[in-house]
Amino acid sequence: MAFTGRYEVESEDNYDAFVKCIGIPSDLIEKGRNFKVVTEVAQNGNDFIWTQIYPTGQSMTNKFTIGKEADMETMGGKKFKATVKMEDGKVVADFPNYHHTAEIAGGKLVEISIAGGITYKRVSKKLA
Repeated sequence: MAFTGRYEVESEDNYDAFVKCIGIPSDLIEKGRNFKVVTEVAQNGNDFIWTQIYPTGQSMTNKFTIGKEADMETMGGKKFKATVKMEDGKVVADFPNYHHTAEIAGGKLVEISIAGGITYKRVSKKLA
C-alpha cells in the first residue's frame, strides 16, 4: 500500500516552536531536537499501524482504521480518541492540541502538524 514502509527523518521545520506550543517539556525538546526518528507504517487497506521509534529505544504506536474512532497517543504521551480520515491521499488526524496530516510525496513521508498558528513539517526518507 502507498504508506507501507520504514522512514527516517531527513529534515524538520519549526520543531522548537511547535513542540513548545503543544507543551512538551524543555528537557525533552532538547533531547529530541536532533533525533533521527524512524517511522514504520504498515497499511492494509484502511487499517494502519503507525509506529515512531526513537534513538533511545522508546517507541509509540497508533493503530487505526480510516473512518473509525480509535485510541491514539500524542507526541507528549497523552491518550485520546480520534477518527482518522483520508483526504486527497493524505492521512488526517485531529490530535487534542494540533492538526496532523501525512502523505507520500516524491517517495518520502511528509508530515505536517499545525498548532497555534505554527506549522511543523517533518520529511522522512524511505529506508531500504
